[in-house]
Amino acid sequence: MFITKKHLSRRTVLKGVGASIGLPLLDAMIPAGTALAKTAAKPVPYMACIYIPHGAVAENWSPKESGANYTMSPILKPLEPYRQHITIVSGLRNRAAESPAPHAITPGTWLTAVHPPHSQQPDVGPSVDQVAAKVLSKGCPLLSVEVAGEGGGGASDPDFGASYSDTIAFRTGTQPLPMIQDPRTVFTMLFGDGNTPQERAQILRETGSILDFVRESTLELRQGLGAADQRRLGDYLESVREVERRIQGMQAKFASGNGVKLPNAPEGIPDDYGKMLELMFDMMQLAWQANMTRVATFMMAREVTMRTFPNLNISDAWHPLSHHHNDPDNLAKLTRIQHWMTQSFAGFVKKLAETPDGDGTLLDHALVLYGSNMANSDMHNHNPLPQVLVGHACGTIKGGQHLVYPEDTVHANLLLTMLHRVGIPAEKHGDSTGELKEI
Repeated sequence: MFITKKHLSRRTVLKGVGASIGLPLLDAMIPAGTALAKTAAKPVPYMACIYIPHGAVAENWSPKESGANYTMSPILKPLEPYRQHITIVSGLRNRAAESPAPHAITPGTWLTAVHPPHSQQPDVGPSVDQVAAKVLSKGCPLLSVEVAGEGGGGASDPDFGASYSDTIAFRTGTQPLPMIQDPRTVFTMLFGDGNTPQERAQILRETGSILDFVRESTLELRQGLGAADQRRLGDYLESVREVERRIQGMQAKFASGNGVKLPNAPEGIPDDYGKMLELMFDMMQLAWQANMTRVATFMMAREVTMRTFPNLNISDAWHPLSHHHNDPDNLAKLTRIQHWMTQSFAGFVKKLAETPDGDGTLLDHALVLYGSNMANSDMHNHNPLPQVLVGHACGTIKGGQHLVYPEDTVHANLLLTMLHRVGIPAEKHGDSTGELKEI
């Protein structure tokens, strides 16, 4: 460890003209002779909620065995390397999502567990991520980030409107948060500096890289760091540069008016979709690593999505396919899609596991909810929900187990438990009745 009488603040940023960038946790941020628990390295949890639409094929999602000695299910198989960080939670029901218009309110009730009124104006109560953000992200530049793998245009309903189908995050009961689909917008929000998003976007257009603006500040900082911190800083900045390159490459390929001839329908749309998901996950990981925020939500696809998966040799659109009528072929296709989505998510988990954070890794300190607010997509029901927790939340989550709760156990109890495990002593969330102590 690099020891110095003077130490860097955890809020240190690299600054240049018109730009600034946060830093990962460095040894130099830990004062000499100070106990780890009393420094910037003291573990503080991160929280993320990752949503997939149209439920899951139950027999291929939930392991047949409960407890620690279970066989990983086909859909969750990509998470096998991290099973000690995984808690599969089965048997939960979300009554708040039950409605004659299921697609219209399913996303918006997943993290709120509040049934909305019959009104065009949103009113569901804050989502669990936003309750957590007010505490976990204190001192961070951003309370939270909300991203999406697809744009809006989800299910709307005459009684409920579209407020609950295009987002899973609600800052307050009446303030839905937009899910950002443009990776460049997310990147400039996280790492650009300026009074408005337009100014930050202009900075990047003029320079091509936010890192160029902070070059002098970076060189100055390096001179005062030990060898380990220099390597850590170098790896982090290279990750930022790589995300920039990938965003610029996507823009050059798909942007109009830049001299690039666009095809009518770009080949490899599923491949590009996969890259989009990977980019969003990478920026979530960087946002945590740079302490820009500690809370994130991600709608990997929207409800009623018509996306197809030629990369899986599946030409059926996802939403019509979700009405499977128990047809074995349809169930097999849905299983392959859901496995592929988990595979994409597992890439994010891998990066969290490989990213040092204080006395552990981001995965050790994270609490990530991955799943859906629909169960059997053919029946549009919400019982039992396919859900898994990933991460140890700074040691408060046991991991390595499949928990099967009695039928109709309240889904909001899981959300309340998540708040408790990240240190927020909430008495209630949504229609919760108590904590799931086995987690």
